[in-house]
Amino acid sequence: MTGRLTTHVLDVSIGKPAAGVLVELWLVESDKQFEFLQISHTNEDGRLSQPLLEGPSMKKGIYELRFHIGEYYRNRGTLNGDPSFLECVPVRFGISDPVSHYHVPLLISPGGYSTYRGS
Repeated sequence: MTGRLTTHVLDVSIGKPAAGVLVELWLVESDKQFEFLQISHTNEDGRLSQPLLEGPSMKKGIYELRFHIGEYYRNRGTLNGDPSFLECVPVRFGISDPVSHYHVPLLISPGGYSTYRGS
């Protein structure tokens, strides 16, 4: 069994997966220092085509996913202001067991979001 990090984004304002959301993955080295790891976009199912981390790239540490929600809503034409209330949603989390599956879903709407550790 190899560990992996996955995510998906659901737009609860329309009850559908959020396609085309830009997602960045960063390693948090300190409160002010980050190492960029990769960038991807969600597919039509609101998921990424492959895990963000998998196997040997899964390491203990603090990570941050940055979801570019403002851009997603601008592309949909459903923003209520410029800049939007939510431009970029950062989700900081820890990986303590690199052989486990870490799933970090994001539920979004133009005015709020929630996340949890999924399965």
